[in-house]
Amino acid sequence: MTLLGLDLGGSHASCTLIQGQTVLATEHLAFADSTRFAAVEPEIAAALQGLAQSSPEPVTGLGVGFAGLVDSRRNCVTSTNGKYEDAPAFDFDAWGRRRLGIPVRLENDARLALRGEMYAGAARGVADVVMFTLGTGIGGVAAIEGKPLLGAHSQAGVLAGHVQVRANGRRCTCGGRGCAESEAAGWSLPLVCREWPGFERSSLASAPLDFKTLFAAAAANDTVATEVLDHCLTVWGMMTVAAVHSFDPDLIVFGGGVMRAADRILPFLQKYVDESTWTPWGKARIVRAQLDDHAAALGVPTLFAEGAR
Repeated sequence: MTLLGLDLGGSHASCTLIQGQTVLATEHLAFADSTRFAAVEPEIAAALQGLAQSSPEPVTGLGVGFAGLVDSRRNCVTSTNGKYEDAPAFDFDAWGRRRLGIPVRLENDARLALRGEMYAGAARGVADVVMFTLGTGIGGVAAIEGKPLLGAHSQAGVLAGHVQVRANGRRCTCGGRGCAESEAAGWSLPLVCREWPGFERSSLASAPLDFKTLFAAAAANDTVATEVLDHCLTVWGMMTVAAVHSFDPDLIVFGGGVMRAADRILPFLQKYVDESTWTPWGKARIVRAQLDDHAAALGVPTLFAEGAR
């Protein structure tokens, strides 16, 4: 079976041609304005059409991973958070049939990435898994007994970035305060750094405020960078402990761009979780995702597999 995948992020998209567990081709798109899907649709459609034309055999479906709340049972977007605000009213399946002549199946992007890791990556053969994606935001999802959680409103487990980790903390984009995202995500990191005591004397004050800079400055023994990094690691640890106690996983997978520093992150998280969870059966293992940018794409075949929905 040959399929197309569309991983639709907040400011970018990855269009992919997939055959089984193999990614045949990928095209990356960047958007200056992602407030409406209709504005970027022509560019996305052209990229997908090009991939379909290059396929060695007919393409039979398109799987879309959407950065928002998705009801995969009804095949629709239910809510967004400041991006693609027209998506809840957009009929993706009708669009796919009109533009490409194939059916479309929708899934939350984090849930689709977990499907990929369970199908062809770090979580193969594991039935009870939690996955976090650390990047501009924090994505999370859980699977129990081999099935990604959905819940009554199709949002079970996917709001891990909005677990509250700090009382009276920073206001989050979701409307809450002290969420993991508002304390230790790519979008909130500049705010955290600038508010940190001593920031103006730190090397961070004259550098791009992203995680790459933060890890490099901490490795160079910058005091503020070291303190902010410890803060972020602790937030991620608290978030993970909450997931272990909520979902009882055997395995926790971490993906996303921040995991380029996995050698620094994973040992801290494993120790933190080992010391902070009540799990008399043993300890949940924490590993890095294997599929990186292809995780969501390789989750697409599972959407079209018999019994996947």
